[in-house]
Amino acid sequence: MKPARHWAAMGENTFVAGIWLLFAVHRLLGRAVFRALLWPVVLVYWLSNAGLRAHSLGYLRRLQPAAGWWQGLAHVRLFAETMLDKLLAIAGRYPLARVQSRGTDAVHAQAKTGQGAVLVTAHTGCLELCQALAEQAPDLKVNVLVHTKHAESFNRILARLNPHRGVELIEVSDLDMGLVLKLAERVAAGEFLAIAGDRVPVRGSKTVRIPFLGGDADFPVGPYLIAGLLGCPLFLMLSLHEGDGYALEFERLADRVTLPRRAREAALAEHARRFADALAARLHRSPYDWFNFYAFWDRPDATHHV
Repeated sequence: MKPARHWAAMGENTFVAGIWLLFAVHRLLGRAVFRALLWPVVLVYWLSNAGLRAHSLGYLRRLQPAAGWWQGLAHVRLFAETMLDKLLAIAGRYPLARVQSRGTDAVHAQAKTGQGAVLVTAHTGCLELCQALAEQAPDLKVNVLVHTKHAESFNRILARLNPHRGVELIEVSDLDMGLVLKLAERVAAGEFLAIAGDRVPVRGSKTVRIPFLGGDADFPVGPYLIAGLLGCPLFLMLSLHEGDGYALEFERLADRVTLPRRAREAALAEHARRFADALAARLHRSPYDWFNFYAFWDRPDATHHV
């Protein structure tokens, strides 16, 4: 059997030209026209990309066994429209009246202590709305840790869309001591570190295999290693579609991440399991909101485990 490719080897679907095209169509023609134009584009992409169809339906059928091509097409269409909302949120143009927030009191309370925290996230909904809300709360400063070399390019895009943004992307493919010290300084200054918990690292050996939606899958332990090294709390941060907008959900997963030397692997697996269970519960509620279009349950050939 041909080994599964790592998600990072599949390239970035969101090219800079495509980003600006989406934004321009909406700005010039409005949301209704944007939606009308989106359907034929998504249909062509869906029909021409067998891998996309297989990965979308493979995931959806874990939640909806009878899911067919229409559900898969709706999944991809929602992702495409969500990309527009991400741009609007970054640019400060998304109507925040359409955003519901849950669990934010605990995050604000943490910020007031003067120490930040790690926010473990997933590829769901429009997390950029957290950035928009953070700009209304001076006590919230968010740094997004990413596993690609495109952080600098996207920082330039963010700066062009919103020069006064309160968010910075930090590339963490190589977690060396210098980067750990940099992150420690930010958390000690009351800043928050957001890192995805549902994609394995580009390199390295930091993964565990745990049950998720009826099968075993690899999850990164990077968020919990970082929280353990920094001695800070751990929060869940997710975004889901709700009504005509979104819901942002925060949940404290741990007051402090401790990794005992003799039980380090078990502790990492337990933190990853808590995250996976919390994510699964929300996907049962909003199944079209997860945007990992690759063979998530297959083991990439370059992945090793703790």
